[in-house]
Amino acid sequence: MSTEPGPLDHTFTAPIGVDVKGSMWSCVEVPDSATLFGTRKALRVDATVDGIALPNIGLMVTGRGGHMLSLSAKLRARLGKDIGDTVTVHLERRLT
Repeated sequence: MSTEPGPLDHTFTAPIGVDVKGSMWSCVEVPDSATLFGTRKALRVDATVDGIALPNIGLMVTGRGGHMLSLSAKLRARLGKDIGDTVTVHLERRLT
């Protein structure tokens, strides 16, 4: 568990697409994130998605007690991926 800012080394693979109130968002859900971070509040991290660096990116709350990482259309185009495709996320550092 990483309840304070500092280094992380957490990698997971997940599909793009999180159902938020009946609408599919282009996000990746972080598995067991409330346990991992010790909070259910939004926070900021340094991460990579399929090797592309995302410094100081926000993890939003899902509404179900977890966190999700939003993947912009520009980033999805760069990855060559869209909703339903799988990505590998590496959380490198907790900033908040």
